[in-house]
Amino acid sequence: MAFKLKSSAFDHGQPIPAKFTADGDDVSPPLEWSEPPPGTKSFLLIVEDPDAPAGTFHHWGVYNLKGNSLPEAAAGGTRAAAKNDFEETRYRGPSPPKGHGTHHYHFKLAALDVDTLHAPPSAKVADLRRFAKSHILGETELVGTYAR
Repeated sequence: MAFKLKSSAFDHGQPIPAKFTADGDDVSPPLEWSEPPPGTKSFLLIVEDPDAPAGTFHHWGVYNLKGNSLPEAAAGGTRAAAKNDFEETRYRGPSPPKGHGTHHYHFKLAALDVDTLHAPPSAKVADLRRFAKSHILGETELVGTYAR
């Protein structure tokens, strides 16, 4: 089997339920992953919208994740998080402009060969891949859609 990311809330390429968007409770969806590459010690998760009018918009970035899942509404607590493009360190769900069509939200999970990724407290989600680049053993992705 290959490294895989999935959610019980939506299937790859399918709509993200409103509960997990700015139009609902704006909580992160439950996520599970399996078959990480050998030598994996932690994970990095980035959620981004490449269909945003001004270019890729970063909704969430958490790192130093352990285990094989994140529960629903996991965005908070003591997880290491970078600033999203809302200038917050929490999950912010899909919120495309009304009438802008269907946006694709990429949940990108990277398996890392380090227990702790050292990113500065001021790190932005857009910078996380640069900090992790030399530590990435493998990547997987889950894409959900949303439109208003």
